[in-house]
Amino acid sequence: MKSIEDVFEAFKDKTVLVVGDVVVDYYMRGKASKISKEAPVPVLTLEKKEKRLGGAANVAMNIRALGATPILCSVVGDDPDGEAFEQLLEYENMPNKGIIRSQNRVTTTKLRITSGLQHLIRVDNEDVHPLIDLDQKSLLHHIKNLLDECDLVIFEDYDKGTINPEVIEETIKLAKSKNIPIAVDPKRRNFTNYQGVSLFKVNVADLQDGLDIEFDALDESELSSAATQLKQSVEANNYFITLSKNGIFYDSGTESGKLNAHPRQIVEVLGAGDTVISIAGLCLTLGLPLEFIAEMANIGGGMVCELPGVVPIDKEKLFQEAKENPILKKYL
Repeated sequence: MKSIEDVFEAFKDKTVLVVGDVVVDYYMRGKASKISKEAPVPVLTLEKKEKRLGGAANVAMNIRALGATPILCSVVGDDPDGEAFEQLLEYENMPNKGIIRSQNRVTTTKLRITSGLQHLIRVDNEDVHPLIDLDQKSLLHHIKNLLDECDLVIFEDYDKGTINPEVIEETIKLAKSKNIPIAVDPKRRNFTNYQGVSLFKVNVADLQDGLDIEFDALDESELSSAATQLKQSVEANNYFITLSKNGIFYDSGTESGKLNAHPRQIVEVLGAGDTVISIAGLCLTLGLPLEFIAEMANIGGGMVCELPGVVPIDKEKLFQEAKENPILKKYL
């Protein structure tokens, strides 16, 4: 890679297998200007209804937005929301060859009802129990068949049951046998099962939850201590700890550092982690320096927080900001 242009151009040649819990995000937006006479709750005058791909599917959306090819591998319900999910995939021109429709699960949905930028309520419908054996075998069969097409595996774990220790272990073994890097965005249930991955990316809340620890992320010594505990619990080549408005911490064992977040007009923080793991994973496939990868992901994660709802990265805006970034300029 000789320039930022080369990096973005190289993304186009990459195919990414995204394994994890997918969601259909529903939105109802309007104005709440009065209180109901039936109960002390606001009355929303509906102005817009919308549905989007969420969860691991938003990672796939980010991968595609960056110019690469995503292949989603997940289990959804054999229900109307599962049908809506596949219709959204078709609308977005993304393949469904890694999607399993199961009568043993419901499709995970999140309904967000908002007035302006104010959230009134969120309604979730989901199964969080582990996959039954038949669905697990089908998922692993899809993963095995699809891996040869891929340059990267991303585990996007939302603790909804699609991913379990057997799926993790078998997928990591298969990917390593083919020298395919693996990036992980974990949750509590499977937190320490992701052993031997290329990149383990976690936010502060999930790190505290996953290791049952408390620390002040603004205190450098406490953050360093938490990173040490993470490295002792999960074997990985590289680690990212995202710090929300305070930036990102990176550590490879031989180099580590903290990068500050960039000034933003924050609207919502939804989906930032999906963007971070997508950018970082693709950069990982190019063999770029860890500080470069962390800063590129840091830029993108903040950028998507300037828009309402769960949205993928704007590649052109990321490119323009990356070109002027002094940290990235050090390397290219």
